[in-house]
Amino acid sequence: MKRAPAYPLIYEFSRHESPRCRIASGETILVESEDAFSGQVRTSDDRRDKTKIPQGNPVAGPIVVEGANRGDALAVKIDQIKPSIGQCATRTAAPGQLCEWLGADVPHGTHVCPIRDGKIFWSENLSIPYAPMLGCIGTAPFWGVPSTYPAGPHGGNMDIVEVCPGNIVYLPVFVPGAYLYLGDAHAAMGHGELSASGLEMPAETTVTVDLKAGLTINGPRIESPTEIMCVVSGCPMERSIAQASSELILWLERDLGWNRWRAYDILTHVAKISVGYYGLGTVAVKIAKEYAQRPS
Repeated sequence: MKRAPAYPLIYEFSRHESPRCRIASGETILVESEDAFSGQVRTSDDRRDKTKIPQGNPVAGPIVVEGANRGDALAVKIDQIKPSIGQCATRTAAPGQLCEWLGADVPHGTHVCPIRDGKIFWSENLSIPYAPMLGCIGTAPFWGVPSTYPAGPHGGNMDIVEVCPGNIVYLPVFVPGAYLYLGDAHAAMGHGELSASGLEMPAETTVTVDLKAGLTINGPRIESPTEIMCVVSGCPMERSIAQASSELILWLERDLGWNRWRAYDILTHVAKISVGYYGLGTVAVKIAKEYAQRPS
C-alpha cells in the first residue's frame, strides 16, 4: 500500500504543489496527517503559538489520481482513521460570536485526552465514544488557491461529521490529476464545532479512491450506507441550506428518476441537516436511501 506522508505541512488546496503520491483509480492508500494545531499541543501545558506557526489545519497531499480530468469526480471511501499517538487535544479559544452572551474573558483551556478501548477519556469520570472523522478533504481548484480554513465547492474545511469511516465523499475534479488533499482528523466532534476545535489528533487515514469519469458535480457529496447528502458552505447558513437542498433535489432528479417538484416535496418531510463549523455556515442536507429510491 502506498503511503502519503504528513510532512512537510501544507495549508492550501493547491494545484502548484509537487505530488506527494500518485495512484490509479481503485487504489487504496494510507495518508498520514498532523493535527489541526500543527503538532504544537501534546500536553495540557502546551499552548498554540501562532507567532511560530500562524496557519492551522495542515493537510497531506497532493495525491494525484491518474487519468482524472476536469469535469470528472473522485469517490473517496474512508476506510479507517486511526490515532497516531493514542491521544487527542482541544482548546477553548476566543468564543467568536458567542462573546455577545458569554463575554471574551475565556481561559485558554488546553485539554489533552487519551484514546483507548474505543473511548476518549475527556476527564476521570467522563468518556466520549471514539467517532473519528476528517475536518478537511478536498481537491485543488483550477483558479485561485484556497487555504485550509474555509470550505467551498472543492471541499476544504467542511468539518462535517459524516466524513467518517464507512462513508464515501464525492469531490469535483477541476485540474488534471485532481490533486486530492486530506487531514484535520478529529477523534470526535459535536455538530457546529462550537469552539472551532474538535478533539484534534494526528492520524493515519486509509482511503480508497475511485475515479468517476464524466460525473460532473457542483460540490461535495457524501454517501453513507443509509443516506445521501450534499454539502454547501457559506453565510448566511440559511442560504447554504437552500443551496444544499436544491443540489440534493437535482441529484434525485438526474440520477434517480425523480420529478424535481416531487423531490422538493419529499425532502420537506424527511430531510435532515448536519452542521459543520457554524462560523463558516457549512451544512449537509441529507435523505435516507429508503426514501430516495421511491420516485413514484
